[in-house]
Amino acid sequence: MAAGSGMKSIVTALVANLGIAVAKFLGWLLTGSSSMLAEGVHSVADSSNQALLLLGGRRATRKASEVHQFGYGRVRYVAAFVVSIVLFTLGGLFAIYEAWHKFSDPHPITDWQWVPIVVLVLAVVLESFALRTALKEGAAVKGDRSWFRYLKESRSPEIPTIILEDTGALLGLVFGLFGVSMTLVTDDGRWDALGSGAIGVLLVVIAVFLAREMISMLIGESALPEHQAALERALVDGEDIERVIHMRTLHIGPDEVLVAAKVAVPAAETAADVARAVDAVEARARASVPLRLQIYVEPAPFEDGRSPAHDRETWEVDPAPEPPAAQGHAAEQE
Repeated sequence: MAAGSGMKSIVTALVANLGIAVAKFLGWLLTGSSSMLAEGVHSVADSSNQALLLLGGRRATRKASEVHQFGYGRVRYVAAFVVSIVLFTLGGLFAIYEAWHKFSDPHPITDWQWVPIVVLVLAVVLESFALRTALKEGAAVKGDRSWFRYLKESRSPEIPTIILEDTGALLGLVFGLFGVSMTLVTDDGRWDALGSGAIGVLLVVIAVFLAREMISMLIGESALPEHQAALERALVDGEDIERVIHMRTLHIGPDEVLVAAKVAVPAAETAADVARAVDAVEARARASVPLRLQIYVEPAPFEDGRSPAHDRETWEVDPAPEPPAAQGHAAEQE
């Protein structure tokens, strides 16, 4: 995967979660704690998610084909969307079900009472290390944006997904520690059930947020505002182009953008001059942003400083023409 794809964060989180899952399930077997079971399933879900991100990143590197002519970059978005589904079902809904089941039939923790506390504290240490790795990688690419804005605007799904998962894991461990501790103090298993329920609600919220962001990317988002501004400056940074009439961008992968632009060229130029101008525009655009670009430039004549007739200030797509047969049928009805 390309730089900024969070490979180190994914591997670190995967190793940590596999170890944590084993410890949590051992703690559950020894104590019967509902929070321990919910946290164990949560760690299994997280481990599966990191494996999915690695698989998605690998499949996204396949070369373009006759069927997928713009490549497979969006596979990374598909992988992150599947991650949100796993987090919602295997993590969130299971924890909520376990909370309901334990609250209906509560049991205190009577055996190996120290085990869940030790396991959860150890898990906090490992998850903190994994989150620190993800935040360090995220800080290198988020720029001046706040963390929330970075999570919403990032066109690369891996690092935001790991940050959300690890943050949810740490908060879930706090809820689990609270539930287990209160159960040990009061001998009331309902506190353990409440801890499991809090974990489940937290995971559902994170999963819904992640799913919404990935759906938006799968539908198709434009380049970041700073990248669009850089592209527009590059297009007119020469005497061969009068101005940009309109430009559209679309992420066809986290590191690849489709650019379609209509530009105004001097009307007196020959076809050869226009071809050279378009080549120069493409070269400047590729050098202006740290992304791979698929560029399509449409030149339009520009006379006497007036805008071409095709200029539009709208995001709507031109409607398709009505088929001739349908037009004839409409005329007959009239």
